[in-house]
Amino acid sequence: MPNRNFVLYAWGVVVFTLVVILWGDVVQATGSGDGCGAHWPTCNGEVLPLLKGRETFIEFFHRITSGLSLLLTVGLLVWSRRLFPKGHLVRLGAGLSMFFMITESLVGAGLVLFRLVGEDASIARAIVAPIHLVNTLFLIGSLALTAWWSSHPEHRPIWRGQGLVSWALSLGLGGILLVAASGALTSLGDALFPVRNTAEAVSWALTPGEHFLVQLRIYHPFIAVLVSVYSVLVANLVSRLRPSRHTKLFARLVGALFIAQLGVGYLNVLQAAPLFTQLPHLLLSDLLWITWLLLTVAALSQAHRTGSVLPKAVGAR
Repeated sequence: MPNRNFVLYAWGVVVFTLVVILWGDVVQATGSGDGCGAHWPTCNGEVLPLLKGRETFIEFFHRITSGLSLLLTVGLLVWSRRLFPKGHLVRLGAGLSMFFMITESLVGAGLVLFRLVGEDASIARAIVAPIHLVNTLFLIGSLALTAWWSSHPEHRPIWRGQGLVSWALSLGLGGILLVAASGALTSLGDALFPVRNTAEAVSWALTPGEHFLVQLRIYHPFIAVLVSVYSVLVANLVSRLRPSRHTKLFARLVGALFIAQLGVGYLNVLQAAPLFTQLPHLLLSDLLWITWLLLTVAALSQAHRTGSVLPKAVGAR
């Protein structure tokens, strides 16, 4: 029987970390990344700084909540070691969560110490931005898997012998990461080079000699649409080839979330990326990633495995 207190705590850590992630988007969108100057972990050289401006408050609040998220993850790791035996999936998930929490902190510190914040539009920042977001997805994904495995330990994924199912799901994981990476560049471009409408954004992007962030941000919507269509089709196929209550549920959620994400993404482009559309866009991205991971572990843990999806599909007819 799952430990109810641990399950609730684990999902609580997931929710709190999602809030921290969303506030991190507020930091970038408002240009508050240098609100504490080139100081880390202190703020403007002080442990408890005077919050004289909006930027300082936004950045300092992000650091406080990030620190709390770190402590909660430490608690998750310690509790998992005491509650679950060696080799249990929850231990693995908690260990990965701690690892990605540390790398998340290091990336955040590097952004501040190397001044890759505020109005900086360098290639270095353009490289770090997608790395930061991908690491964030690994972090929230590890936390979600830890919470899920604490109540569903039977969902131990087995990649061998799954044929095209494992390849299709893996390609979906890679596609979502690609969308996230391109989205990070687009978000950075929107923050540094804001526009009033879509026509202006396209005009700037097609103008020779414009900044590379301005030119790159028009590709994200096309990548997102392609990955969305692929993922919805694969999710429905997997739910048929690996039928269970959970695979069907997660496949439906993937479809619903992708439709909602495309709608919010359209509004985001139409409104020239205001904060009130950026935040739900980012939240839906995180929820999609979590749902796809849960679909993957549920599908690959099925007892009825085949070497290829083709014979299974033919037999299902």
